[in-house]
Amino acid sequence: QVQLVESGGGLVQAGGSLRLSCAASGRTFSTSTMGWFRQAPGKEREFVAAINWSGRSTNYADSVKGRFTISRDNAKNTMYLLMNSLEPEDTAVYSCAADPRHFGVVSTTPRTYDYWGQGTQVTVST
Repeated sequence: QVQLVESGGGLVQAGGSLRLSCAASGRTFSTSTMGWFRQAPGKEREFVAAINWSGRSTNYADSVKGRFTISRDNAKNTMYLLMNSLEPEDTAVYSCAADPRHFGVVSTTPRTYDYWGQGTQVTVST
């Protein structure tokens, strides 16, 4: 079973930055699409960003485009989300996810992803 572990969450002031990391087990990481999703209290889980197997193709939600940057280091089996210019509306539990099945697809849909981390809390204060 593939395991994903997020880290890097915390409390920051509006306008600040955080970098989230997602450490993955298993040999399928380097061929998997990876994504970040978030869920705020009382809201549905929403897509944040995704990246294909090579890192050459990315997809961002409109709400974070220009502020967040997704990247990956396949040699380290790690994916990152650099979050700049954070806003209170970014407050949520952020989860990383892996899709080892759909080659070439950088999906925005949670059901596309087979494996999920436990999530890390990001809180942006005013």
